Amino acid sequence: MKIVLIGAGSRSFGLGQIADLLQARELWGRGGRLVLVDESPAALDLAAALAERIKAHIGADFAIEAATDRAQALPGAAYVITAVARHRMELWEQDFRVPLAYGFRHCLGENGGPGAVFHTMRSLDLVMPICRDVERLCPKALLLNFTNPEARVLYTILHQTRVRAAGICHGVFGALDWIAAALGRPAEHFDIVSAGMNHFYAILRVVEHGTGKDRLPELIERAAHDTSRRSPPLFRKMAEVFGVLTFPSDDHIGEYVAWGAEYSGVKWHYGQECRHVPPHDDLPRRDLEDYAAGRRPVDEALLRPSGEVTVPIIADIELDRGSVRPAVNVLNTEGYIENLPREAAVEVPARVDARGIHPIRVGPVPEAFAAMMRTQFTIHAILAEAWRTRSRRLLLQALLLDPCVTGIAAAERMLDDMLSLQAEYLPKFE
Repeated sequence: MKIVLIGAGSRSFGLGQIADLLQARELWGRGGRLVLVDESPAALDLAAALAERIKAHIGADFAIEAATDRAQALPGAAYVITAVARHRMELWEQDFRVPLAYGFRHCLGENGGPGAVFHTMRSLDLVMPICRDVERLCPKALLLNFTNPEARVLYTILHQTRVRAAGICHGVFGALDWIAAALGRPAEHFDIVSAGMNHFYAILRVVEHGTGKDRLPELIERAAHDTSRRSPPLFRKMAEVFGVLTFPSDDHIGEYVAWGAEYSGVKWHYGQECRHVPPHDDLPRRDLEDYAAGRRPVDEALLRPSGEVTVPIIADIELDRGSVRPAVNVLNTEGYIENLPREAAVEVPARVDARGIHPIRVGPVPEAFAAMMRTQFTIHAILAEAWRTRSRRLLLQALLLDPCVTGIAAAERMLDDMLSLQAEYLPKFE
């Protein structure tokens, strides 16, 4: 069982996946090999040293390898995990601030809004060559993607390659935590059904164990009137106006609507142009270096579970468990969400066993909510084609379809500006 982690030097996703994999005792004794891949030798050396420390501390029997060349790592892989970016914080800041300078009030600039157009192109320029190598070197592997913008990246992978792939995100667990707090009971007392688009989904059912009662109507009413800190204002407004219980983080919800900035504002919280961008990580680099060198003992901070379902999904397949996972990103090929396009990349629950990932049909999502998503799905398709054809015209179309873009002349100037600013990290568009 060979697992290749590409982007192992990522301190958010990479380290979390290493800790999860090595602590998955149900996967021990299966000849497991964890191959860490990163373009940065320094980041890779740090990740490998941390993996060896964790392995020694808990007695895991995974063999750990490291490579800067993924072509050496991929042959024979059963699973490939991707979490890749270059100069993430600095380029993300441009994604946010430059559209704002042209008058486009948007949120976050990561997965939706005008800034996400450029994030998408940069991510595809990293992920698609990886997928071509997977097709060539380990065509039977299952690729599990973390790279954002998740839905846009996955759509392109599944429409333009033959790779078996699914997208992973922990977002639904934020809603589950809110539900548990609102009802005053542990999360495991409820079965939830969630569906929609990554970072923009609706909770469709909240069934209470024992009684079988669906608590969703009550929860939507609570969300609409809950003024506590656990319920941010856009989250409340979505419940009040659209009757939707969705991701309880206003910056993510707000990326996909024209009025998101009314609630989250236009301040970017991850750095400022006038000073060094701070690392946005639970563990600063100096702490990680102390762990790697043995100056700091392995502790709960280093072993903390990531909260992602990647490793549980791998175990479900290897052990043929047939578990239901609440949110997996796949194509809507069989109409799992019946009022969304079949070609769209959607987030739905899925059953996972030795035969793979089996999405579950959930019926429709609320229609007004679906209409917002359909616009995004059209943008996804246009951007995938823009990346394939290197078409500046299609990039402009995608920008003009975005709800946050309010002027064509300003959009054209911004597009030229961003293509120039990020030329080193983007394809050349004609």
